[in-house]
Amino acid sequence: MAHLPLGAMAAAACLFAASPGAAQDQCRLALQLGLDVSASVDQAEYRLQADGLAAALLDPVVTEAFLNGPGPVALSIFEWSGRFQQEVIIDWTLIRTEADLLAVAERVASATRGSQDFPTALGYALGFAATRFREAPVCLFQTLDISGDGQNNDGFPPVAAYEHFDFNGVTVNGLAIGGASREIEEYYAAEVIHGPGAFVEYALNHDDFAEAMRRKLERELRAMIFGEASPPPLSP
Repeated sequence: MAHLPLGAMAAAACLFAASPGAAQDQCRLALQLGLDVSASVDQAEYRLQADGLAAALLDPVVTEAFLNGPGPVALSIFEWSGRFQQEVIIDWTLIRTEADLLAVAERVASATRGSQDFPTALGYALGFAATRFREAPVCLFQTLDISGDGQNNDGFPPVAAYEHFDFNGVTVNGLAIGGASREIEEYYAAEVIHGPGAFVEYALNHDDFAEAMRRKLERELRAMIFGEASPPPLSP
């Protein structure tokens, strides 16, 4: 799948702005969400993540951001933990209507955890996501949204993933789930986020996951309006 270089984004924006019919049909964003299900996440925390993501997808502000942009969003969701423990729970799906979002949210809320006893192979999760973008619809932008509550402790680190997998034109944002300190937020900022406009959203703990995910989705979706190079400020 072809990626748009950053320098070509403005030209693409002008092209589609000048052609309303094309803009309406062209996928504007391939958005991939990766959820941490490693051993540090217990079953109660897993449910907070799954239910929190489902709630965030159906939040009116997020729904509006999905549906009122120039063209649909392609959405995919996977769980990750150890080196070879990645499981797609939502394959690439074009979000065109509220019914599309509702169907995705219901599947996320009813998902069964794929694994629970493996370490945190964050580099492998990034590599897996990079290969998944090859199967995505052709979209103007590509964003990976990866969440987790721990640092990489299995396999190659994130920096190696960026060296050996194709992240050309891909923005990687993070949702760092904290605890007693903000160390994980600092780790995600230094080691995980990547590409134009990348940022870290911070959840105080798993109880705060739904609200943090809502903020992050709104910010990511708002940033994908043609001509914007970085995420805009959130609404009050």
